[in-house]
Amino acid sequence: MNIRTRVIEPADYPQLEDFLYHAIYLPPGTPSVPRELIFDPEIYIYVKDFDPATRPGDCGVVAERDGKLLGIAWTRIIPAYGHIDDETPKLAISVLPECRGQGLGTVLMERLFDELRAQGYTRTSLSVQKDNPAVRFYRRLGYETAGDRLDHAGHEDWLMVKQL
Repeated sequence: MNIRTRVIEPADYPQLEDFLYHAIYLPPGTPSVPRELIFDPEIYIYVKDFDPATRPGDCGVVAERDGKLLGIAWTRIIPAYGHIDDETPKLAISVLPECRGQGLGTVLMERLFDELRAQGYTRTSLSVQKDNPAVRFYRRLGYETAGDRLDHAGHEDWLMVKQL
């Protein structure tokens, strides 16, 4: 596949908005949502002022081929869905639609877990809609359900935690 993973760099930060949009889960048959949705403060917090050099918990890795980003996995300690405390980074991951189902997400996540361990983190959390097929992916990676709640749009979500 000739794909390289690396730690996110400042030149990659502007692309976080595009990947945030691609991370929005839409059940089959649901029409696409306008890109402007990412600027809702409850969503935009996932990328706003992202900077691993100055913000504890900000950490990210990218997958690229021939200089094109194919996926990003990142964490933040932010008051958003999936937040459990100020010592546990909350995870987000996004892979371009045409690159899904090829193992890229697993490669990104494993690299991100290594980076988080190197920074001294012992766990990570996330929030995922209960009907999102990604739940199986997260469980395969060792995430366990820690609770449930409604998200900002009224969807039933799982709060999941992985011990690193």
